[in-house]
Amino acid sequence: MKILEVAQKLWMKLNLRGMIVMSLSLQVILIFLAPIRKRSSNWWIIMLTWSSYLIADWIADYAFGLLAKAQFYGGTSEPKANALLAFWAPFLLLHLGGPDTITAFALEDNELWLRHLLNLLFQLGAAGYVFYQSLPNNKLIFPTILMFIGGIIKYIERTRALHLASLSKFRGSLLKSPDAGPNYAKLMEECSSKQKANIPAKIEIMPEPDLESLDDLEDKEAKKAASGNREAIDETNSENEDAGKAALGDREAIQKAFFYFTTFKGLLVDLIFSFRERNESKKFFRSIDAKDAFCVIEAELNFFYDVLYTKAAVVHRPVGYLFRAISIGSVITAFAFFYVLNKHGFHEYDIRITYTLLLGAVGLEFVALIMLICSDWTIARLKRFQKDHKGGTFIEFLLKFKSEGSSFALRILHPRWSKSIFQYNLIDSRLERWPKFEKLLDWVSLGELFDDLKFRRPEQCRDELRELIFAELQRKSFAADDTERIKEMCAARGKWALENLKDLLPFVHEVDYGESLLLWHIATELCDNADTDESTNTISDRVNSKVLSNYMLHLMIKQPAMMSAVAGIGQIRFRDTCAELDKFIDENISSESKVNRSTREGSKPKDRKAEVRESLLAVPTGVKPVAVKGDRSKSALFDACILAKKLQEIPNKDKWKIICHVWVELLGYAAIHCRPYNHAQQLSKGGELVTLVWLLMVQLGLSEQFQIVEGHARAKLIVHKNWVSCQVEEG
Repeated sequence: MKILEVAQKLWMKLNLRGMIVMSLSLQVILIFLAPIRKRSSNWWIIMLTWSSYLIADWIADYAFGLLAKAQFYGGTSEPKANALLAFWAPFLLLHLGGPDTITAFALEDNELWLRHLLNLLFQLGAAGYVFYQSLPNNKLIFPTILMFIGGIIKYIERTRALHLASLSKFRGSLLKSPDAGPNYAKLMEECSSKQKANIPAKIEIMPEPDLESLDDLEDKEAKKAASGNREAIDETNSENEDAGKAALGDREAIQKAFFYFTTFKGLLVDLIFSFRERNESKKFFRSIDAKDAFCVIEAELNFFYDVLYTKAAVVHRPVGYLFRAISIGSVITAFAFFYVLNKHGFHEYDIRITYTLLLGAVGLEFVALIMLICSDWTIARLKRFQKDHKGGTFIEFLLKFKSEGSSFALRILHPRWSKSIFQYNLIDSRLERWPKFEKLLDWVSLGELFDDLKFRRPEQCRDELRELIFAELQRKSFAADDTERIKEMCAARGKWALENLKDLLPFVHEVDYGESLLLWHIATELCDNADTDESTNTISDRVNSKVLSNYMLHLMIKQPAMMSAVAGIGQIRFRDTCAELDKFIDENISSESKVNRSTREGSKPKDRKAEVRESLLAVPTGVKPVAVKGDRSKSALFDACILAKKLQEIPNKDKWKIICHVWVELLGYAAIHCRPYNHAQQLSKGGELVTLVWLLMVQLGLSEQFQIVEGHARAKLIVHKNWVSCQVEEG
């Protein structure tokens, strides 16, 4: 029995110390790894961050239980050992508070803020119990209290950040004070009394001054673009270039992004905005080029990410700065006190663990402080000091440090999103299938995971693609001069690109969005096979078309939540199309061309894909597929062949430009109809191009969330020619 007791105590010591060191290690992993997830879409980074986030809390809670149990076994026979155990307890509170770089792994975690508050109370009670057990012979009372202060502050910061980011609290914090409006009853009573007294009187509404000069500076461009003329946007851009307008610097881009973030953060909870906010945003984004526009949008989304997933909303406040200073001061003072303390009687191993905890705490605090100083929030909030030479110099130093750091790590951390556009090609996926193996994987429910890993092929977002998207959205913005036009632009999914091609309009108007996407994806592939034009413009349009085509199919198949509002029965249609394509390949390609391919010299894998596309185009399509097959199958394969043949009749240069513009419209339609909540979810997974397009459309006024006409309009009671009655002011 004595041997068992000794073994149990030894296991307790090793287990406790191991858990405490592991808790610190997880904090180090999270503080450096968590910021990378918004810049990278690599699945292993997301999985490592997720596992570290979950295990960190579990390890800290478990270590608290071990501490309490160790106090029970230690009793008062080893007062110095008990003092060290009590000193370790607040470090676990510090770890439960987590690093500044992550409070929530997913948006759903923010809704659990009440659970974290309850956990804070329980763990504070457990730490207090451990501390009480070490009294009255505890020589580490002062540093323990200091560490308690730091740990409590960190845990409260995390709980508060989760609370502020929960949807109900976030929405409530953005709602304006209730406004009863003008005194309608008084004004009408006065008008009625005048009329009853046979005194000529009427109520006249004075127009809102801003409405009269709404587009004075943009009248020329708006009228040109309202007709759908693409040359208007090109002329406007050339005028801006002729005017020598300077590009935005990093400082201006961040400060503009912060301004629009504070203006439009209600987008996440479906709030609506006034015409003033819309016009201010439209005017700015119409006046800059694609590079600057995407730079501002990326920085703005970075602010959204910080508010939802980090402690930024809590720390970047005057009170937050104060408590952060107290927290850092407490940890450093506790370290200094322990350093000068006479450690005679403490176990050497325990002293090393304590130094590890202290150095880890101080290091994490300083890393957090550096991140806080170098964050976009600091640069944005220092705007008021930029007129001062010293303040401006400090901002320039921060910008240079962030973007041109001498270390490779700093350059890696600079991007604000992954800039990856994942691709999923229908024909490639069917040619590279392994039927027997995939059937086995489906049986063990791993087929989807295998498919994700096999076809997860990212493309980098090219400058030419961003310029194309921005030019098209700008053109629509100039044409959207009233509410009805805005609704029309938001509902367009190919109309503007095909306005002069009546034969192609049914392929976007007479089908649902999911079918339209499949039709144009397959048609884009078939046109690519037959195209031999190597001119620069044609190649650029063709590459952009293929990238967007594969990206949109990836969203529909691999990110259905992003397309749930528009895809309809897209998944069913996709499966039926895959089945028909598989059948076509097995019957017309594999058996007939296997011998021919084997006899070719230097044959390549891509030859089979070319044969599939050639064979599909060779199928007679004089009769619509639905007339032959009925509506049992939802396949869009041969309807896409009909579309491809119609596109082949258009000259190559015009054909790819049309296809390009159709894909931009399909992308914009999906972006503006996706729920903001789903856009916000992607910010922690490397980001998505469709999310950038969504926010850019809102900034250009292409959103139905601009519906409030509010202002300083005045209702006046006119008696004869004198103004005698009340002025109505906006709240």
